[in-house]
Amino acid sequence: MKTTKRVIGALELCDLPDLAISGLNVRVDTGATTSSLHVDNLEEFEKDDELWVSFDIHPDIHNVDRIVRRQAKVLGKKRVKSSTATREKRYVISTPIVMAGEEWIIQITLTDRSEMTYLMLFGREAMNGRFIVDPEYDYVLTEKPDAVEA
Repeated sequence: MKTTKRVIGALELCDLPDLAISGLNVRVDTGATTSSLHVDNLEEFEKDDELWVSFDIHPDIHNVDRIVRRQAKVLGKKRVKSSTATREKRYVISTPIVMAGEEWIIQITLTDRSEMTYLMLFGREAMNGRFIVDPEYDYVLTEKPDAVEA
């Protein structure tokens, strides 16, 4: 067993620098294989004979009026069963994540999470080999943001 794993809480903060998102509150979800991110106005297009998507994101959870348009190369499509047991095909992209000063590449599915409390779920694949989850606590790696109540 690897002993260099850090403890992570049920909620944490992360940055997605390529998507211009910082201080994003994420729900750590050991039940989800892949991480997922809320996006709006998802459109696919071709660039250099490859499939890409463009989408709107809200980089600041406290200011939903601020919207930025981003693009990402599609790695593939994945059939996902949501928490409401509906199945949908989602685009999968790859992007760097920064958490507690560490940066690595993760895969994220893009979906409509507007009915959910958190804009991003942090799934098992993204945390493999790095973290042990202690669901009793929030913001173990980072200080709890002032605007969030646990």
